[in-house]
Formats: sequence, structure tokens, C-alpha cells
Amino acid sequence: MADQSIPQARTRDTALDGGVVEDTREGLSRRRLLGTAGAGGLVLGAAGGAVGYAARPAEATPLTSLGADQVMFHGKHQPGILQGLQSRGHLVAFDLAAGAGRKEAAALLRRWSETARRLMAGEAAKQDDTDVARDAGPSSLTITFGFGHSFFGRTGLEKQRPVSLDPLPDFSSDQLDRARSNGDLWVQIGAHDALVAFHALRAIQKDAGRAARVRWQMNGFNRSPGATAHPMTARNLMGQVDGTRNPKPAEADFDERIFVPESGSNDPAWMANGSYAVVRRIRMLLDDWEQLSLKEQEGVIGRRKSDGAPLSGGTETTEMDLEKTDKAGNLVVPINAHARITRPDQNGGAAMLRRPFSYHDGIDADGVPDAGLLFVCWQADPLRGFVTVQRKLDRGDALSKFIRHEASGLFAVPGGAAEGEYVGQRLLEG
Repeated sequence: MADQSIPQARTRDTALDGGVVEDTREGLSRRRLLGTAGAGGLVLGAAGGAVGYAARPAEATPLTSLGADQVMFHGKHQPGILQGLQSRGHLVAFDLAAGAGRKEAAALLRRWSETARRLMAGEAAKQDDTDVARDAGPSSLTITFGFGHSFFGRTGLEKQRPVSLDPLPDFSSDQLDRARSNGDLWVQIGAHDALVAFHALRAIQKDAGRAARVRWQMNGFNRSPGATAHPMTARNLMGQVDGTRNPKPAEADFDERIFVPESGSNDPAWMANGSYAVVRRIRMLLDDWEQLSLKEQEGVIGRRKSDGAPLSGGTETTEMDLEKTDKAGNLVVPINAHARITRPDQNGGAAMLRRPFSYHDGIDADGVPDAGLLFVCWQADPLRGFVTVQRKLDRGDALSKFIRHEASGLFAVPGGAAEGEYVGQRLLEG
């Protein structure tokens, strides 16, 4: 029996700019739905018979803190940059449809921004909500929007394209699939609940209408909050503690390294308080990696696998002693160790804020897992950040034998939208 508290949506048609011709459905808070579930049991038909689900108790159980946590959509910076790692994520790139230009792009970003605001507040999408997340709270949902190099030519905004958005150079570990790289528009979705994240992905895709089509889409995950006895740096699929040296907002030069300043920058004014996202799909050659002994794995990384501490001693946060040698006079942290090469003080202070997701896309006929890292890093200047570090890794990183870069993208992510604005408004209406 349908829940009579939810109005039935009429069919809608979508114009090129994605505008809705007709739809009467009202937005409905997902959290409010917790208290409006029907009193009768729900029975679902299945191939082997019916499966019964007990009715909800008269008084709804309050959301846990995990579900109730909310990130604000409006702000100085877009959400999804400063928040910690989220347990579920989707990355998706779109290309504008043939015939779509600046006007259609503006209408799309206006729609997307309103949908993001509503979903991040725990409300239903304004049009044709799928009810996938109707029982959940916001679950720390974040939705972030960016523009690719090709977007500016498609919309006649070439003069507003930042120099920092010039295509990334080729690297020796690249085996890039062009069909899964770049794109006119990029959306990052993260949440601490898989259904909430998928709900957002579906809403964003439907909002695109006929104005844009999906170019590529990738799914990722991280450890769930509360899975460890105390908060810890995440581990990647190689089992290594990953992210120890991430810059911290409390550091004096954090904003300078991660965000485009409001003045005194070579970037166009519309990028103020924004950042540049480098996105790389990095496949981990796990069968090869797992053949190494523990000592060999630690030598490749330069840190202990158990706790992430540097091989020179101490705890995870202890400063690495790059000059320390063993009794035979050999460097304790090998000269080609990944952690040595990526240190900011070994790269002219270059820094990136890393917010990756792990991924697993199945196992091939030979039993080899297609798994690895959806690498996402943020910086004020990708040439000084990602490119500087990756060029050095290209010259002799011990980890390079065990990874392969299979897709790539660089996106300009403008600052956050103020109340009453949509993301990218200063670019599209400036």
C-alpha cells in the first residue's frame, strides 16, 4: 500500500536547458519521513515467496550522529574539500550536449546547486525524488562542482579560462583511457551512507536532463567512521596508512597553498576562494604488491605498515629523519621510498590536500582485481602542487612498479555559493 503522505509525481518533459515542463511534487524532508512511515507491515513479492518487514514502532528512533551530521552548502568554499574522508563517494564528469552553451550551463548549475542544497540539508530533491534516501538524514553529504578545460570553449568563455587549467603533462606511469578522463563539468559526491550518496548521484544525473550527458563515472569508498577504536589516518588497499602528511587547516600557510586568494592572484576573479582538483584513477597491482615481504613493502613506502611511523623511528607524526643510517651505513629510509620523495620539504614546499577514495571494480577472468585509488587532491596551483610532486615521482619512486595511472582530470572548482547564488554564477553571469 502506498504511503498516502507522499504525493504522486506527474510525468515531466525536459527541455535542452533541463527545465521542467510540468511537475507537482513537493519537496519533503527525509528526516520528517522518519515519523510518517505507514503503520501497516510491508510485504514484497519475491521469486521464492513473500518477504515480510515489520512496521516501524509508534515513536521513531532518533537518527544516530552519523546520519544527523550535516555539512552546509553555502559558504566561503564549496563543501567536499575541507571535510574529512567520507565512507562512500561518486565522481562523475559530464559533457555539455550538442547545441548547449552558456545559457544552458547556467540553468544546469542553478538546478544542481538547488538540488545540492536540499539534499545536503536532508530534504528531498525538488523534482521527481526517487525516495532512495527517504529514511536517512544528511549523513554528511557533500556535493562539489568544477569546470574542465573544454567547458570554456563550449560556452564561449575562453577569456575566463584560468592558465592553471592548462592540461597536465604526460607522466611515465600514465596509461590513460581518454574516454574516462577530463570532461566539461565534474561533480564529486561524498557521504557516510551509501544510499544517501547514490541518491545524490541519481538526482544530479536526472537534473542534467538534455543539457549534458555523462562522460564517465567512478565509485569509491573509505572506512566508515567508528570502525576503529579511535580516529585514525585511513588505510589504502595496499594496507598502508595513507595521508599522514596531509596539510592541516591550522597551519599558517594552509589557505595559501590550497585556495585561490581573493586578490593578488593571476587567476580570474571568479576563482576567488576556489581550488583546483586533480583527479586520477590509480590502479594498484595488488598481486605484485602482495608478493613482497613486509620489510620490502615498508622499504617501498618508507614507513611501518603497522602504524605508519617512519622507518627512522617514532610514531606516525614523528618527523622523518632522512639522514639516519643503519649499522651497515645504509639509509634507513631508502632513497627511492615514496614517503621520502613526496615530502613537501623535498619539493620546494609543494603541498596538496588529498581526499581520495578506494575503489574496486571487480575481478577479471585471470583473478586479478581491478582495484586501487580514486586520487583527488586540492591545491591553489596545480603546477606547483600535483605536477611538481608527480614529476619527481616519475624520476624514481619505488612505488611506481606497483601502480598504474589509468584516468586523469583537472578541474577548476570555484569558491562556495553565497545565499541566493548558485555555484559558478560569477563566471556564467559575470
